[in-house]
Amino acid sequence: MTREFCDNYRFLSRYNRWINERLYEACEALTDEARKQERGAFFGSIHRTLGHLVLADQVWLRRFAQCGADNGIAFASLGPDVLDMPEAYTLDMVLFEGWVELKAKRAQLDAAIEQWAADMPDHYPQLTMRYSNSKGVQREHAAWMAITHFFNHQTHHRGQASTLVTQAGGTVGVTDLIALV
Repeated sequence: MTREFCDNYRFLSRYNRWINERLYEACEALTDEARKQERGAFFGSIHRTLGHLVLADQVWLRRFAQCGADNGIAFASLGPDVLDMPEAYTLDMVLFEGWVELKAKRAQLDAAIEQWAADMPDHYPQLTMRYSNSKGVQREHAAWMAITHFFNHQTHHRGQASTLVTQAGGTVGVTDLIALV
């Protein structure tokens, strides 16, 4: 069963890159002012919602890299240039004020996520992850649970961002996972 887990995560990583490219392309057509306009969403604006996804992805990728290291697995794709976030952070922290920098970081992360999923050993999803969440609470569970959350979290906030783009007059187009098949 673990091979199927990994194949699923590889598929989700391809979807992640594909849909992020579409979303960022739609955002590119908006002005910086429109991307940063407060729209009443959980993170306020399109820019802050996309920024949250970048930060959260880095948090989770750091945890996945640590789980690998704890079990003798080094993921070359999850190096310090990819995980270059502050040690102390809040989930609403703005890491990139500029659009160009945010967009470049997203592209870098998506490539790293795809490579990480490609390099994931079949047994990795069954490993036990140990980490502290953003509130300092110690967590311990199978890696597959966190990886599933990781991709689900992206989908959740991309859905919010897609709605915000539509409200701003843009369009992302088809976002369905099955459209990638």
